[in-house]
Amino acid sequence: MSAGSAVTALEEMLGQWRADGPFAPEELARLDAAEVIPTAACRALDDAGLPAYYVPVRFGGRLVAFPEVVAMLRAVARQDLTVAIAHGKTFLGAVSVWVSGSPETAEWLARQIIDGAIVCWGLTEQGHGSDLLAGEVSAERTTDGWRLDGTKWLINNATRAQLACVLARTSAEGGPRGFSLFLVDKRELAPRHVEPLDKIPTHGIRGADISGLSFHDAPLPATALIGEPGKAGETVLKALQLTRTACAALSLGAGDHAIRLATRFARRRRLYGRPVAEMPLARDTIGRAAARLLLAEAVTAVATRAIHVLPREMSVFSAVCKAFVPTIVQEAIEQVAELLGARGYLTGVFEHGEFAKLERDHRLVAIFDGSTLVNRQLLISQFTRLGRGYGAVDPSAADRLSTLVTGPLPEIAYDKLTLISASGCGLTLAVPGLLHRVRELDSGGRLTHVLADFEAACARTHAAIEAYRPASGMPGAHAFALAELYELCVAGAACLLILASRPDDGRTWTLLRGCLELVVERLVPGRHGDDEVFATLAEHALTVDERLTLFARDQEDSPW
Repeated sequence: MSAGSAVTALEEMLGQWRADGPFAPEELARLDAAEVIPTAACRALDDAGLPAYYVPVRFGGRLVAFPEVVAMLRAVARQDLTVAIAHGKTFLGAVSVWVSGSPETAEWLARQIIDGAIVCWGLTEQGHGSDLLAGEVSAERTTDGWRLDGTKWLINNATRAQLACVLARTSAEGGPRGFSLFLVDKRELAPRHVEPLDKIPTHGIRGADISGLSFHDAPLPATALIGEPGKAGETVLKALQLTRTACAALSLGAGDHAIRLATRFARRRRLYGRPVAEMPLARDTIGRAAARLLLAEAVTAVATRAIHVLPREMSVFSAVCKAFVPTIVQEAIEQVAELLGARGYLTGVFEHGEFAKLERDHRLVAIFDGSTLVNRQLLISQFTRLGRGYGAVDPSAADRLSTLVTGPLPEIAYDKLTLISASGCGLTLAVPGLLHRVRELDSGGRLTHVLADFEAACARTHAAIEAYRPASGMPGAHAFALAELYELCVAGAACLLILASRPDDGRTWTLLRGCLELVVERLVPGRHGDDEVFATLAEHALTVDERLTLFARDQEDSPW
């Protein structure tokens, strides 16, 4: 089964379940109001075989192409974010084993997941937040294994999960080499050794099992250790490169859902004798929101393939993806919220309150697996490499990077993930060459002005990054603003690469032109994007009821 057909099959099932089943909007709204996990929806996904896509094919699963997994989670998130987050958490809990676990542990875990086991990821503790090296949960060696003590807090699926990947201090002095990871089978522990904490009320994803685990002299076998002792920090940072990229699925699904609701409303609602969809301001709002969603998709499409093609650069791609995609999609959601007005926030008036739910649920995505600021700080730490070498025009750049947008993908080489990209980001360094190729393909000259403005802005940004000199302590506001500009350069480069990979087919080039207009509008102070382009995007969005996308499913190996 191809990537596209597997995603299509899941979407068809989700449509059936939405019409009369566990994904029915009224039922999901009821469970959300009661703060109850939608277990029937999660079970339906289990029965459909989705857990197998969290498992690499080498261990008997179906994870062949990471973009396919992200497209599937996007399809679920398009229906309900709570379900997507609850179900997809198993991949997050397992990925450390795929990165550093022994073959025996990985094969055992693979069988457990395929059979329906839920896995959670116990990294954080109350009082320490994202400062993982301050963690106090400890694991001490015993004659036949380890003894685990302490409390992990704010853990998704902590109570529901049968298995937990737990970060623990294995050296009293702590530090980068003072922590290890353990795969804990809760089913093998007596109740006196592991105690679930109460569910923590949350503003969004109200039904999710956000709780914690308290361990009391919990005995673990020697085989519970994941990788080498003291190497947890490296494993976690590499695993986060995959999980942060996967989080884009949640944002894209929420954006799909928001624009679907907004366009339905605009087509049906009449004011002053005509549909809202015909009003210029409404069309501009929809067009600009559509551009944001498509731009997020372009970044995600390239980043998910980079896991296979450029694993040594994932410290950059994952940070950009996690900082940029939730941010730009949240802007799109807020834009169409103004269009819906009060109906976007009333729970019993329009579409079972789906918009209000997705809007508050999506706000949490930005803090998952490292907040926006955390990821921008990761970019800032690599500024020296990211700015170096920009400016040379390489006409072969598009061909060299073509596997980032099309063609078969190699198996993910988890052992090639690195904490820092020694070569910077090949995509942004290739911008001059990509511009050269796109200009050759742009026979009508429609992109002339936006390409020129992007070229100048990208050069300025890289020059500023190369000139940046870090000071002691935390980076200042200027550095974070520069990181935000760099994200836009990556987003624009992703659009150029997609353009360079195909001839001008009218539709895709028009959509990508809108994305580039948005990028340049944000990179160049005072520049206003072409209103006609956004109007065209609005027209397209208003004729697509389910999924706004840059890609066609019949495109080679495309799951989008």
